[in-house]
Amino acid sequence: MTLDKVRNIGIMAHVDAGKTTTTERILYYSGTKHKVGDVDDGDTTTDFDPLERQKGITINSAAVSVDWKDREDHDIAINIIDTPGHVDFTAEVERSLRVLDGAVGVFCAKGGVEVQSGTVWRQAAKYKVPRIAYVNKLDRMGADFWGCVEQMKTKLGATPVVVTLPAGQDSALEGIIDLITMKLITRDTTDKTNRKFFVTDVPEKYLAEAKTRREQMLDGVSAASDEITELILDGKEVSDTLIRKALRKGTLENIFTPVHCGSSKHFHGVQQLLDLVVDCMPSPLDRPPVDGINPKTKDAVKRKPDVTEPMSALAFKTVAEVNGDLVYIRVYSGEMKPGETYTNTTNGKKERIARFYRMMGDKRISLEKAGPGDIVAAMGLSETYTGNTLSDPDQPVALEAIQFPKPVVAQALTFSKTLDSGKVGEALNRLVRDDPTLKTHTDDETKDTILSGMGELHLEISVEKLKRAVGVSQDDVKSITLGKPRVAYRQCLARPVDFEYKFSKQTGGRGKFAVISVKYTPLTPEQIAEKVAEIEELNDPKIKPDPNSVYFVNAITQGTISKEYIPSVEEGLREEAKKGYKYPFPFVDLEFTLHFGKMHDVDSSQDAFYLCAREAFRTAQEKAGIELREPIMKIVVVSPKDYQGQISGNISSKRGLIEETSEDKGIAQVVAKVPLANLFGYTNDLRSATKGQASFSMEFSHYAQVPVELADLPKPDAKK
Repeated sequence: MTLDKVRNIGIMAHVDAGKTTTTERILYYSGTKHKVGDVDDGDTTTDFDPLERQKGITINSAAVSVDWKDREDHDIAINIIDTPGHVDFTAEVERSLRVLDGAVGVFCAKGGVEVQSGTVWRQAAKYKVPRIAYVNKLDRMGADFWGCVEQMKTKLGATPVVVTLPAGQDSALEGIIDLITMKLITRDTTDKTNRKFFVTDVPEKYLAEAKTRREQMLDGVSAASDEITELILDGKEVSDTLIRKALRKGTLENIFTPVHCGSSKHFHGVQQLLDLVVDCMPSPLDRPPVDGINPKTKDAVKRKPDVTEPMSALAFKTVAEVNGDLVYIRVYSGEMKPGETYTNTTNGKKERIARFYRMMGDKRISLEKAGPGDIVAAMGLSETYTGNTLSDPDQPVALEAIQFPKPVVAQALTFSKTLDSGKVGEALNRLVRDDPTLKTHTDDETKDTILSGMGELHLEISVEKLKRAVGVSQDDVKSITLGKPRVAYRQCLARPVDFEYKFSKQTGGRGKFAVISVKYTPLTPEQIAEKVAEIEELNDPKIKPDPNSVYFVNAITQGTISKEYIPSVEEGLREEAKKGYKYPFPFVDLEFTLHFGKMHDVDSSQDAFYLCAREAFRTAQEKAGIELREPIMKIVVVSPKDYQGQISGNISSKRGLIEETSEDKGIAQVVAKVPLANLFGYTNDLRSATKGQASFSMEFSHYAQVPVELADLPKPDAKK
């Protein structure tokens, strides 16, 4: 199959928008499954993990492949990754979007654009991934298709172009109207296979609106087609072929977003969604060449999606298994074959792939080769993990790694004395390795094992995975337990300071001598934005914005310090910024400007300047004082309007700031910013206050200053 006949897409959305159900219906209609699965029954293809079936949510991204026909009856291979919708598992979305060519954003017709919908949309925008929108659950009571479309404009900044229209909504849903062909598509309710549909002219009761909406669609797609613009101005008909051509061009160039509608649970609109994927989503050939650098020369390198190019591939997910790791890989160029040896340019190791597969949920189809655009799972790799690049040994390239969000919540792990500590340690290391948003460390003072993640649910699921890996029953709650949640605070200097620091030690023989003058400046959000813009303007793949916004400026003139010592100063300052002397948290939003120094012909060395920088920054912390920062979460609470007052009052009591309240059809929505430290256990608080009738979602917003007396800081060791 040629590359233009391949589509690599992700299904992304807020939790409970219907991603997994939509994927199930796609598998059913493509002929991949003879019996359709259901989330409620726990028999879906992509939610195959026992934890997913137990919780009723997607936790891990899962890959499936289907074949579909295009309008010329050619076979199109569609590789789909079903991603989680819960914010705690955002890493699964991040790594999937990094390797996909297009995405389908699924929205609930009742819930509209919810918090995680916006998060995944922005993640896709970061990677310039073309998207189409699918408004699902039109059968739900309170469904509001046009309200959802309007929210795409206001909340996502999208330019929606509606291509299908609901014929009725909630209990009155009859089917969908295709605005390109101006036909009504309804399901044959007597057909128990749900495969038979009627395609008829648009009934009179829907005709006026359909004509108006078709004109709006034509106006939208004309942004990608001068030919359509001319036809509209001349009052001439626009052909279906020309509309689809413009839809594809506008989608690939991210000019607009086609919007489709349906009800996956009741089989409305799924086949048309597949048609839209084929029509509008990019093939690997439609995406720009992937950027990388030569690890030896550091020169910029591009790899085209061509089998004649040197092989390059990115590992985007690692899953530990009994017989070795299963590594998910996206091939960008060249051809990969079992038994061949490749170079991991991230760590310099040689790797030999034993075999690889195309994944169908938890089922595997063995492959003899993989080429550009293929997404496969490989066995036999012992030194390749998430974010690593595999490439041709003779023409190496290092592709840009995946950037993951930092953990925001931490809890102490307690293990039963009956467990094998070695086995637990190995399982924990694999768990952290496979999930880049999960971190672990030993507290220097309490000696506790601290597990950090994206939220309470994330840590809860991680512990259950750990139990399974160690071989402990899930019911044995005391074998591995989580302590009180801890907040991942950050810190910054309270004010700018500028001083000279002298480091001098004589221990017999050659001494250590270094003098540096550094200005330590806390950065404002505006200054950080300027620095990021400057770095992006350089367009140099070797230079990236610092994730903690800690920057070093070399302002040395006239050689007061030798050039060979300046990297040691930067290294020392950055090392000390990883953890403060007073509070054990990383520093953020800080600029070090080295502007003067002194050295000694004999006693100065790289080590002397490194140690000088570390001690100088400790002194800077004492002189400037410390400002603690805490993670602030954006939360959205949805409940019956009768509880809105209680919810608002409860948020205010948690040091929360309410930003927006709204009400529609008896349902209230409250949007607020609340410190994470005050949200632990909020699910239970909300259930109690609203008799279980409210739900909420949250995502990380920003870090903000917090008074020390309000911070939930770790207790110092009483023995010290």
